[in-house]
Amino acid sequence: MNGTRHYGMDWLRIGAFALLIFYHIGMYFVPWGWHVKIAQPRDWVQIPMMATNSWRLPLLFLVSGYASAALFAKMGGAGSFMRSRSARLLVPLAFGMVIIIPVQPWIELVTQHGYSGSFGHFWLHDYFRFGSLEGIVLPTWQHLWFVVYLFAYTALAALLLAVLPAPVRARIADAVARWLDGWGMLATPFAAWLFILFLFPGHRDTHALIDDGPAHLHFLVPFFIGWLLRVRPGLFEAVARCWPAAAVLAVAAYATIAWAMWAAPGDGPPPAAVITPFMVVRLVQGWATIVALVGIADRYGNRDHPKRAMLAEAVFPFYIIHQTIIVAVGWYLLRAGVSAMPSFLILVAATVIGCWLFYAIGRSIGWLRPLIGLQRK
Repeated sequence: MNGTRHYGMDWLRIGAFALLIFYHIGMYFVPWGWHVKIAQPRDWVQIPMMATNSWRLPLLFLVSGYASAALFAKMGGAGSFMRSRSARLLVPLAFGMVIIIPVQPWIELVTQHGYSGSFGHFWLHDYFRFGSLEGIVLPTWQHLWFVVYLFAYTALAALLLAVLPAPVRARIADAVARWLDGWGMLATPFAAWLFILFLFPGHRDTHALIDDGPAHLHFLVPFFIGWLLRVRPGLFEAVARCWPAAAVLAVAAYATIAWAMWAAPGDGPPPAAVITPFMVVRLVQGWATIVALVGIADRYGNRDHPKRAMLAEAVFPFYIIHQTIIVAVGWYLLRAGVSAMPSFLILVAATVIGCWLFYAIGRSIGWLRPLIGLQRK
């Protein structure tokens, strides 16, 4: 591994989290279960949402795996690595669960379950019940489940790095890199995902950590491939070889998904004979898109910009606060009866402004910095 910073992976991380914000804005309009919904959800919104549904989270774990490997190399040992990760992940997680998150389940309970208590009453008497209320487990980490899973995966990586001697680690990395070389970068991870799908065909992600084994297997694949891209940077040559074909494959797979959703009847669940091929096509779209995006970032984005460092720093604070802003503003829009297009524009503007204010204020106050995921000055 060399010490050169890959700016393309920074830009990919920034873009992935920006896309996640827009995805969660879309959740207000789509007819899927969520914390707050527009009065009349739009069926057609499912189609653009499915453009990213299969790869947005695995991409986040891939770029996080890459960043984790870079941090481990900088820290120089498993112990210091875990101390750094604990401070940067667990402290914002606790702050988020106590202060940032609670308004989300309160709004969901008010709008969907008839909860009549004020937010203050909910926070003081119901949120910290360590049980469930109307099927919602409280307290909750909501969208910060990603932080919990990322900490678990970095802890697993640190354990392996502490237990395995350096020569053994090198042999394992070399062996996996050979599997990923050439077109293996496109085929091998997809084969792993396909194997997981057929082992657990009916699993739905829970984001509850302890009962989400198939999801962990699914996310660990891109996390450790991201790690390998850092420790075996020659794998970018494999990405460069196959990313144009991966881009074509990703577009074709998404076109198939969009057609299937447009043509599918709206009533009742589809038969199992349809679900399995549909899920396979989603896996094709998911991994092919990730390979294509990494290739594009490597080919065209590996250059610095005066704003890159600031944007890279802002990503985590944006992530912590964005969904609470969307849910809170969406609740006011729902109560006011605002129609779809004005609601979308207001949600975008409010979320961008709110995230920037959260980041700008938090970064300027020393004691707030670690609470929003920033290093102490």
